[in-house]
Amino acid sequence: MTIELRHLRAFLTIAEEGNVTRAAARLHVAQPALSRTLRQIEDHLGVRLADRSTHHFALTAEGRAFRDKAAAALAAVESALDPGGLSGRPLRLGHTWAALGVHTVPLLRRWDETHPGTPLELLRVDDRTAGLTQGKVDAALLRGAVGTPGLRTELLVSEERVVVMPTDSPLTGLARITLADLAGHTIAVNTVSGTTTTALWPPTARPVGTIEVTNTDEWLMAIAAGRAVGISTAATPSNHAHPSLIYRPLADAPTVPVVLAWRPAFAHPALPDLLALARQVLAD
Repeated sequence: MTIELRHLRAFLTIAEEGNVTRAAARLHVAQPALSRTLRQIEDHLGVRLADRSTHHFALTAEGRAFRDKAAAALAAVESALDPGGLSGRPLRLGHTWAALGVHTVPLLRRWDETHPGTPLELLRVDDRTAGLTQGKVDAALLRGAVGTPGLRTELLVSEERVVVMPTDSPLTGLARITLADLAGHTIAVNTVSGTTTTALWPPTARPVGTIEVTNTDEWLMAIAAGRAVGISTAATPSNHAHPSLIYRPLADAPTVPVVLAWRPAFAHPALPDLLALARQVLAD
């Protein structure tokens, strides 16, 4: 069997729907035919991509990895075949929640001034790599350790951490907030793109509980509602000001690295210019 683009599209539709029957309806094909396509892909790869039964469907670890690779491959083909992209192809820059903080607008303005023929598109994608592994962006601003295979990263800056709390929190009366001050509180944790876990605290003095969310909007709302406090970086206040929130420096936590990441095999030709300009803007 030769894997074709239609096989990749079929698998991605199944993965998005989480159900072969719904995917078949969306693709306007018969459910048995789509099931055969899934089995053919598995036979070709020699791995099981999904655990499925009458009432259950879930991608395996191999299925999730293939989903990301298939999405990236489709995005690359569609980009290559787009006549409008043969000149002045946009440089898509992904981020998960804060881009470059107060430096974001200067970066965009100076890029427009110096690279008028190459649009720089800033895209927020709620994903561990801000859409990079899925081919949704050409480069991404990521925080924390990046262990995804196949990516190249360059350190841009290290950011101090801040505590995020509702305006009526008793923590607002402290002149200096430490990790120990937070141990008696519930912490909001963004499990998709956040940089904070309970491992930040000593094992004997960890927070009383956590609230898990999957994106920045849910994280901010949980804190504003008084259900938790949060820890982020100094870039967050400028991008996510809220009348119900207060930001304070966190005195004794390690800084968070901010990197520019990209896939070398699909590097945009203007990427070196973006890296140089980002460093210049941060330095200024």
